[in-house]
Amino acid sequence: MSWISALADLQQRGEPCVLVTIIEERGSTPRNAGSKMVVTAERIFETIGGGHLEFKAMEIARQMLEERTQDTRLERFSLGASLGQCCGGATVLLFEPMGQPQAHIAVFGAGHVGRALMPILASLPCKVRWIDSRENEFPEQIPAGVEKVVNEEVIDEIAGMPRGSYFIVMTHNHQLDLELTAEILKRNDFAYFGLIGSKTKRVKFEHRLRERGFAADTVQRMRCPMGISEVKGKLPVEIAISIAGEVVATYNASFGNEVKKGETVARLLPSSRREQA
Repeated sequence: MSWISALADLQQRGEPCVLVTIIEERGSTPRNAGSKMVVTAERIFETIGGGHLEFKAMEIARQMLEERTQDTRLERFSLGASLGQCCGGATVLLFEPMGQPQAHIAVFGAGHVGRALMPILASLPCKVRWIDSRENEFPEQIPAGVEKVVNEEVIDEIAGMPRGSYFIVMTHNHQLDLELTAEILKRNDFAYFGLIGSKTKRVKFEHRLRERGFAADTVQRMRCPMGISEVKGKLPVEIAISIAGEVVATYNASFGNEVKKGETVARLLPSSRREQA
């Protein structure tokens, strides 16, 4: 498969990859400027000439995929003993991440706000899992790019999310919200965690979490109420817009990198007065 066909296929399926291009070639090495290679976590398509240089390029590309970087990268390689070449010269490679989601998001709850939120999140460069134990709460049509997950034990879905994920909790049950919150805070490796509710709900949850031994700085990372306060209104779609805005503000502020442990989006955004929907 050609690199351009592979790239189109991967983008259609939402699989991240890195496009590697020879930008400049100096010396007597038999590589052609403009040659391209597409690298995924498990496969490569096309070639930039093989050998140690291609192997090193593949390593760098896969490191970029693992780190979920959004930034392009230029690397200059001096050809010689370090790359197992018998002749001198240099090659400049351009690494371009493609199809990497800005955020992996788990949304718990298929109620009114969840149904309003899904089309918005689906239109963003995010990978979304929509989780509820109640099959009949989901609409017939699920937005493209959103994975519907029906699980009686919704808490089990937290462990499978990658480091630096975004968690949005808005279930029909306060006790379930509390258990989900405890499990998410126990991980404490998320980029964003929002819990729908009022300031009163937050105070109650903070008290119960302290009783369970959670440190104050860990609990502080929880956004409750969540959503941007400048977006007013109580309609599900208005609340959904404010939540989505906070998600976008978070991944834009960190330029695609996960928020460091102990930091919170609260330092970036004004306090919300969003009440429980």
